[in-house]
Amino acid sequence: MRLFSLLASLSIVLLAATCKPDSKAASQLKQLERTWLHAHEEDQGDVRVYRPNTYAFPPSRGRTGFAFEHNGLFTQYDIAPTDGIEGRKGRWAAENDHTLRITLDDKKDPDYQLEVVSLENDVLKVRRVEQ
Repeated sequence: MRLFSLLASLSIVLLAATCKPDSKAASQLKQLERTWLHAHEEDQGDVRVYRPNTYAFPPSRGRTGFAFEHNGLFTQYDIAPTDGIEGRKGRWAAENDHTLRITLDDKKDPDYQLEVVSLENDVLKVRRVEQ
């Protein structure tokens, strides 16, 4: 009986050790948690480039963007009719290590996915996929 308990405990420990989340993916998701603005001057084909809102952008008539919060809250920033920025609340969720699902609360637009092409050195490159 004692051997059985020991083997069961060892199995639980081994199972827990093999179920660790991918630390690279977790780190990348953590890097997303900020406000990003569209650096449209740097776009490459269908890949959109975003930089943190603290970046020294060249002059522009307005910039769209979004904010990711750690708790799954999302804000999409669009150009408002008065040329300001208008925030639309929603949620984001990681579907896998390179795809995010975006759902906006107002349902004015369908849900969409952001394929993360790269995220390094405070530069986020994504491809938007409509559903």
